[in-house]
Amino acid sequence: MFPIKRKEAGSGFSNTRMIQKQKNGVEYLVFPGLDKISCIRHLFSTRLGGVSEGIYESMNLSFTRGDEEARVTENFKRIAGVMGAGPEQFVLSHQTHTDNIRIVTGKDRGCGLTKPLSYENVDGLITKEKGLVLSTFYADCVPVYLVDPVKEVIGLCHSGWKGTVLEIGVKTVGKMQEAFGCSPEDIHAAIAPSICQDCYEVSGDVIEEIRRTFSTERYGRDHTAELFYEKPDGKYQLNLWRACELTLLKAGLLTEHIEVTDICTCCNPDYLFSHRASMGKRGNLGAFLMLL
Repeated sequence: MFPIKRKEAGSGFSNTRMIQKQKNGVEYLVFPGLDKISCIRHLFSTRLGGVSEGIYESMNLSFTRGDEEARVTENFKRIAGVMGAGPEQFVLSHQTHTDNIRIVTGKDRGCGLTKPLSYENVDGLITKEKGLVLSTFYADCVPVYLVDPVKEVIGLCHSGWKGTVLEIGVKTVGKMQEAFGCSPEDIHAAIAPSICQDCYEVSGDVIEEIRRTFSTERYGRDHTAELFYEKPDGKYQLNLWRACELTLLKAGLLTEHIEVTDICTCCNPDYLFSHRASMGKRGNLGAFLMLL
């Protein structure tokens, strides 16, 4: 397996040691807790096992960053093989840092991969239909997996800092409750590889948005020390992992049902695509989740 740098537990939570796996030459990551849930299959891709070249080497899963379409299509076929599904079963997001969540049905099969997208501005996907591979994409932002093994409902959402202050995690859980009768205490969640606090420098305007969202009035107490610290140059280091975890706790999930990654995209640029580490010259990783 590829040697990776792992993060120690940070303030406010305990990291989960993600598991590296390989199948048919594709290396990918899974969460130990989610891996034990028999009604789903999931993975988070790495850069290893694809056919793309150059800045996209090798498992690039973006059709929109300049890579050859045939190479990206082949990469998806390889991910499909690991998931035990066909490309026509995939349903892709159309991420624009919104809090829009789509309920996915059989009519969406293949959207974005084997047929054109029939929707836009969708950063969250949920479904109760078996055999659909929910698919969202990353290169530093936070992927959030949601699984209700009781009602057999799944969700994926893309939570960068904008999605986090919009509380897309809370809203995705809410949509699972509204549409399918899910109970938050039954839902298992995983916060997947993304940029860690040590690597994520942001400006004061971002921190003001964070302060407004995570106010004492809305979150019960002051979480400032857990979420960011100010540097001498006036910039801040933001802990998106903890911020996303707080939104899931607000949504009613149990602490013991939340897994938080121990792997940073920016700390591992040869293993995972990172927008910051590559200064924008990169492909995309993928988060995939399917009901069996």
